[in-house]
Amino acid sequence: MFLKISHQTISQALLRVFIQIAIASVPALCGGVTFDVQADTMAHAPLSSVAKDSLSSETVQDTTLTDSVTKRTFFGKIINYFRNSDNANSNKRFDFGILPGPHYSSTAGLGLGVVATGLYSMDHSDPQLPKSNVALYGDMTTKGFLMIGLKGNNFFPKERFRLDYRLYIYTFPTSFWGIGFENGDNDDNETSYRRLRFDAMARFLFRIAPKTYVGPVVNFQYVKANSVDNSGLHLFDGQDLNIRSLTVGLSFTYDTRDFILNASRGWFIQLDQTFTPRFLGNEYCFSTTDLTVSSYRKVWKGGILAGEWHSKFNYGNPAWCLMSEVGSTNRMRGYFEGRYRDKNIMEFQLELRQHIWKRHGIAVWGGMAQVFPEVDALRWRKILPNAGIGYRWEFKNRVNIRIDYGFTRNGGGFMFNINEAF
Repeated sequence: MFLKISHQTISQALLRVFIQIAIASVPALCGGVTFDVQADTMAHAPLSSVAKDSLSSETVQDTTLTDSVTKRTFFGKIINYFRNSDNANSNKRFDFGILPGPHYSSTAGLGLGVVATGLYSMDHSDPQLPKSNVALYGDMTTKGFLMIGLKGNNFFPKERFRLDYRLYIYTFPTSFWGIGFENGDNDDNETSYRRLRFDAMARFLFRIAPKTYVGPVVNFQYVKANSVDNSGLHLFDGQDLNIRSLTVGLSFTYDTRDFILNASRGWFIQLDQTFTPRFLGNEYCFSTTDLTVSSYRKVWKGGILAGEWHSKFNYGNPAWCLMSEVGSTNRMRGYFEGRYRDKNIMEFQLELRQHIWKRHGIAVWGGMAQVFPEVDALRWRKILPNAGIGYRWEFKNRVNIRIDYGFTRNGGGFMFNINEAF
């Protein structure tokens, strides 16, 4: 029933929410000015009507004053909440925050996202223990995008163990261009369909040396393509439209970042070697080597230079929806996610983050990527360029809300999210 909600119903609900937000914002923006509908109605009503209601001016004034104080108190609490949300409080066992995020994009339409974040420590007696974090997020748009997810990183006492996890489900209308650079670069290949995806991943790591961890990783994914345009079915190369995969493997992590969600110094190196074998019930069998290397350093007052290299190599027979893809909210920002896909990918990005004033900052970045079936298929002309600029607002202490615009080979797009991209 949840997935059968019509786009018209979603649109109407979102419009009502935005109207209510706009109406509610008027008193806050006007510095506490309120509008007394009852008094205004009586001022324009016939004298007999006023007499019939037998309302004294004192009663009207008391009612108006009470309503005004109530409204000011309510909106004052909202304003104070966001004004003080970045104040660090070491006494809090669980530092919780929630933020609504209206947004718009040409592909998803008008949307309303909500992000709830939490920072906590597994051992308050150890100030050197990195803060654990958790985020619950949801989103819906007028074009039928629906999503809910959970992700986080948990550091156990004395950093002996570490748990990384994510869980999300979404459904939305999207497009498919086929497999390989040439298919993705052909505008005529665009094939509309509706995608349902469920993804659950957990990585439990054991410390083997300072800031160094090794442990198992498991990932379950289910993808279903509905309402595929018949003219583009051949682009799937005869593969199933419903894919289920269970992947297991080993993960190595070296992490010296000072703060996971917004690092100002340190290194992050993660190497995952995973397997999707047939004996686990997988129809499409393959193995994957996934490497991420990130570095952060302060370059001047308020300025942080961050760089990231990512590569993902698949060996065997990965399904169309489990291949390496260009475009996400974290890498190659602005690209239509999955327009360019193939067995392998290499991508790089360099970002300058600059604090401007109080809780405000900006970021600029540049990057490139290439998808390819084999290493000998790499070509300079197939490099996909990326650049962008973004605004940062510090929602919680060192936890940023980001609004980015990414420029791509095919145009560009806006993104709204919480935490830095990498």
